[in-house]
Amino acid sequence: MEASLLLAIALIAANLPFLGERLFFVKTLVSGKHLGWRLLELVVLYFVVGGIGLLLERKGGDIHAQNWEFYAVTASLFAVFAFPGFIYRYLWRKKGT
Repeated sequence: MEASLLLAIALIAANLPFLGERLFFVKTLVSGKHLGWRLLELVVLYFVVGGIGLLLERKGGDIHAQNWEFYAVTASLFAVFAFPGFIYRYLWRKKGT
């Protein structure tokens, strides 16, 4: 149950940067939100979801130490989860909307 909840949170969080024009849903940028800002939001949300996962793991018992391979795989999975939002923002939507 906790694993599927964390995957659902990761899927939603990975697509959030591509849904709105406000930076972290708080500040409207004068020049608009470009891809660089969206990637920054994606990295920050990756660490937020990682923190949620750490809290869920701590709730279940001892925290298992991870090597670099774990972080490479989870970052890649988070990027794959962001793909639908990227497609919606840059390839599917019309330029005027």
